[in-house]
Amino acid sequence: MRYIRPLSIEDAVGELAKAVGPAAILAGGSDLLVRMKGGFIEPELIVDIKRIGGLSDITETAESFRIGAAVPCAVLGENKAVRKAWPGVVEAANLIGSKQVQGRCTITGNLCNASPAADSVPALVAAGAKAVVTGPSGKRTIAVETVPTGPGRTSLAKGEIIEAILLDKRPEHAGDAYLRFIPRTEMDIAVVSAGVNLTLDDHGAIKTARVALGAAAPTVLLVEEAGQVLVGSKLDEATLERLAKICAGACRPIDDKRGTIEFRRKVAGVLARRVAAIAYKRAGGK
Repeated sequence: MRYIRPLSIEDAVGELAKAVGPAAILAGGSDLLVRMKGGFIEPELIVDIKRIGGLSDITETAESFRIGAAVPCAVLGENKAVRKAWPGVVEAANLIGSKQVQGRCTITGNLCNASPAADSVPALVAAGAKAVVTGPSGKRTIAVETVPTGPGRTSLAKGEIIEAILLDKRPEHAGDAYLRFIPRTEMDIAVVSAGVNLTLDDHGAIKTARVALGAAAPTVLLVEEAGQVLVGSKLDEATLERLAKICAGACRPIDDKRGTIEFRRKVAGVLARRVAAIAYKRAGGK
């Protein structure tokens, strides 16, 4: 096994591209090290990206927040500007693991681990976040929902690295939120989760909306029909009922010891209602 700490994204991409055996990227390591210890993977190459310039920084521009791939969730939670603009994303990120894990884990790692139950991913999908991908063929920017393709699988090609996550600046009268259901009070895997991001017009009606569900299918679901049913409403009871029904129907969950298919569908609708109400209130809705 080889372990390297490149100083540039180009060197990291080059090493990953020419790796003969399995290769892994190390940012926080909260998923990678657990999987290695459990014997699920045995990389021939580990590329530690924490010394690459800019990957441990949060940069604010006129258009967006750029969150480097190696930014720990604890640091993200301490950033006042991101927390104010995207409270739902920060809430979701701060649910990953324990306080100790928070000092290491990253939202990019959470995305690339490709678990359907990842906490930060539904919030990022609802937020319309983008991933900046660098690889042997150059750089591209893609929607975060296109990264996971199934449990433990991503769309990234050999040698490609997500170097940052982009979150747009917020217009006025905008809000987002994230909720999950877990059997315990903390440090558990979501049985079902939901993220909602919306904006309001000058009259308090919903102008745009995105709804995402986690742990409800092989990948996080962007439920476009659920977002559409919210547009034009002020979250009256009839709209919330339609939202719950659409979200329950969109689920493609599994039966396991943590929840039945029927239970997960029911909870998906309940969470969607609740999280939409929180996002609406944060946007200034009454």
